[in-house]
Amino acid sequence: MEDKRPTIIDFVEKYTHQFANNVYLREKVDGVWKEITQEQAREEAYRIGAGLMALGLEKGEKIALLSESRAMWILAELGALYAGAVDVPLSVNLGEGKDLLFRIHHSESKWILVSANQLPKIRAIIGECPEVKKVIVFDDTAFHIDALRDGEIPMSEVQKAGDAFLAEHRDQFVARYQSIGPDDYANISYTSGTTADPKGILLTHRNYTANVAQGHSVISMGENNVMLIILPLDHCFAHVAGMYTMMYYGGSIAFVPIGRNALATLKNVPTAIKETRPHVMLSVPALARNFKKNIESSVKAKGPKVEKLFNFAVKNAIAYNKEYWNRGGLKDCWRKPLMWIFDKLIFKSVREGFGGRMQFFVGGGALLDIELQRFFCAVGMPMFQGYGLTEATPIICANSAGHAIFGSSGRIVKPMDCKICDEQGNEVPHGTKGEIVVRGENVMAGYWKNPKATADTVVDGWLHTGDMGYICPWDPDFLYVVGRFKSLLISSDGEKYSPEGFEDSLPEVSKYVSQVVLHNNQDPYTMVLIVPEKEALADFVKKQGMDPATREGKVAMLQKIQAEIDSYRKGGAHYGLFPERWLPNAVVVCDEPFTIANRMMNSTMKIVRGKVEEHYADRIAYAYTPEGKQLLNEKNIASI
Repeated sequence: MEDKRPTIIDFVEKYTHQFANNVYLREKVDGVWKEITQEQAREEAYRIGAGLMALGLEKGEKIALLSESRAMWILAELGALYAGAVDVPLSVNLGEGKDLLFRIHHSESKWILVSANQLPKIRAIIGECPEVKKVIVFDDTAFHIDALRDGEIPMSEVQKAGDAFLAEHRDQFVARYQSIGPDDYANISYTSGTTADPKGILLTHRNYTANVAQGHSVISMGENNVMLIILPLDHCFAHVAGMYTMMYYGGSIAFVPIGRNALATLKNVPTAIKETRPHVMLSVPALARNFKKNIESSVKAKGPKVEKLFNFAVKNAIAYNKEYWNRGGLKDCWRKPLMWIFDKLIFKSVREGFGGRMQFFVGGGALLDIELQRFFCAVGMPMFQGYGLTEATPIICANSAGHAIFGSSGRIVKPMDCKICDEQGNEVPHGTKGEIVVRGENVMAGYWKNPKATADTVVDGWLHTGDMGYICPWDPDFLYVVGRFKSLLISSDGEKYSPEGFEDSLPEVSKYVSQVVLHNNQDPYTMVLIVPEKEALADFVKKQGMDPATREGKVAMLQKIQAEIDSYRKGGAHYGLFPERWLPNAVVVCDEPFTIANRMMNSTMKIVRGKVEEHYADRIAYAYTPEGKQLLNEKNIASI
């Protein structure tokens, strides 16, 4: 990869030759883990790319890809890129209908690559897609689906066509992939489109290869390390931090075995962890909280003595580690021997539950509660937070072993320029909050067929992220992300505040609260939408001698939720973490959790604020009435 601006093809050619015999992909097939080396992956990409050319695919044509995360997902995309196509990765969480249709039409996709599980969605809309030439199905139809219909062919047929094409016209195939330039488009990645039609983010070959190199400036992995990917591959983060980074280091990617639906796949995660024994996992805050709760539940099941010892060990390690960068010191040196003992007695067994080789998690969200970071560091599996967005391909900064500040989003990647701007676009000093603005080879080419949005977002090469943050005043390598400008609360007097910190903190410190959304849109006070942990609340009232099904029990549960919120007020355990004027004065207990299925959560398990506020619009309005402001109103009692 001597070229200073390599394409993805240059990148793949270099590293799949350098690490030819290293295992690259690990996938469970018929109960057995199958391994694919880097060389085998490249050869499969050749077969698929040549097969697409044999079918008539022209350079620059768009290919929509709809599948669960699996080995064929990566092989198919690499094959498409070798053939000079532009991949349009689609989320499996898209339902059949307008969401899928919009992306296929808007991207001008002429080909569709799809798994058997997702094929029914394509069949339901294909009649409205006359521009699509072929639908290529990953799986052997004899085992998974009925006989293929007109316009559908199995991937095995594409591969056979590729073998024949390579045997007769290999020079044409080589000429095709050698004709690809660094500024050619590699992907059109669509935004979630929660408030309007989604935007197609244009990412070039060089965007990707630049960001892999930038990521290397802040975080690294060892050769032959195993990464378990839980996040969907249609996301840019899984592309760069997963498939390309592990190829770069000569490591491998393992996939969670696919279940009948998303929930069934998630249930396969613990088994996949134990069987693949990963060194690193890509995660998001919602998954990290589930891991923490599972650890704590497992410890609790061993009895009160073990639980008490575990909690003491965690507190001791947290006190020693502090914010990581300042861990240890003379005053806390006595804690280190205790940490060593507790690590051998307690934390080692916790790590064994994660395969015993876990070195760290990589968190892909902008915000991660500091208590969550402290907990995982205490048990010996640090969760290093990073930040990015698809428009930046996506990595902008990340914490890493030896270079972390808990609460920050990590060191800014190099080479890349980063500044903080006020509302007028002027750069502000380090330590001052404003919009995060970046410039570098990782910045997208623009939004597909949307020049206005492109011009508004990328100005003179600078990407305006729409995220609010500040650069660390005492170490300008580190960036702090504090929230989205679009999600700011706005009080009746016009003051603005980012709600994400409180929304992440409350579910972390309280076992009685599952999900949180704060709301204030120029209203007289802030209110909060709470998804309760009903099982934990029921256990609480039972211990008080009450029946959770009675009105008395429901009142006690609501009062417990209020007490958890009040812990952030004066006299509470968490007082001072957030300005008191932004703490909620009204509570709405939601009768339905925020999930991917109801579209109040996106595919990376982040809450979609607009969808939540739309769904609960009536309850929000009610919270601003004298009756609705009261905690013990009838709607809350009915919902608890």
